[in-house]
Amino acid sequence: MARTTSMSGDSTALLADPRYELMPFDTFDDQIEHLPDGATVTITTSSQFGIERTIEAAEEAAEQGFEVVPHVSARYVRGDEHLAEIARRLIEIDVDDIFVPGGDREKPIGDYESAYDLLQGLERIDCNFEEVGITGYPEGHDFLSDETLAESMANKAPYATYVATQLCFDPNAVLEWITEIRARGVDLSVVVGIPGVMKYPRLLSISRKVGVGDSVRFLQKTNGILGFFRQLIGSRGNYTPDALVDGLEPHADDPEYNIQSLHIYTFNQVPDTESWRKSRLRDSSPHA
Repeated sequence: MARTTSMSGDSTALLADPRYELMPFDTFDDQIEHLPDGATVTITTSSQFGIERTIEAAEEAAEQGFEVVPHVSARYVRGDEHLAEIARRLIEIDVDDIFVPGGDREKPIGDYESAYDLLQGLERIDCNFEEVGITGYPEGHDFLSDETLAESMANKAPYATYVATQLCFDPNAVLEWITEIRARGVDLSVVVGIPGVMKYPRLLSISRKVGVGDSVRFLQKTNGILGFFRQLIGSRGNYTPDALVDGLEPHADDPEYNIQSLHIYTFNQVPDTESWRKSRLRDSSPHA
């Protein structure tokens, strides 16, 4: 069953019940063992294995008692018949929340060119999940204009219940983006995507690949170049999203922002992220 976190303006609320994104690679089974019992796990669609592996991983995670949010990526689905089969399998394991991105395939394998196409397909096959997420880009998109992104969101919003954002290091960029979509009439709740704990070189490499260069520059600008590298060395080479969570905390219970929860991009490095999260919660405890 989908869960909506009630925020209270502190890191305890923000980090008490986040979503954890895992990729369905060989490390999936090992990584999921480090998650809290009953945690919400979102499972990506891999260009290497396709959507079948996503569904299989969802079935495995659900059997272990996790709340599962599979990515049903449009360009990996052949058409309405294939979508109906996917939906049937997900409903059988009590999935009631799906995330619908376009997918990173250059060419779709079937009829769906975009997330909007797949959302329309869900309507045609008369399949209604309780929660449906769509993508949001606080820093824009490398290949799509802001106007195109706004039009796409306007088309998809009537089919969705929340927006999950691309990872971003700058809390102000996230908050400004939410203000912008509210001004355009999009009132969906927002799941804010944040990076988990990982080595700086890997984080910077991933960030460049997914097109969040502005966030990397934000890290350098905030700390200064020397400060940035001091942080790198002082943290033993690990990035932690403390500053990002700190910047979001004051707005966590603001109904205008309507932040539903955090979405942690773990990149299948759960133990370090979970150790950091538990430490934050201990530090925030009134009995700490």
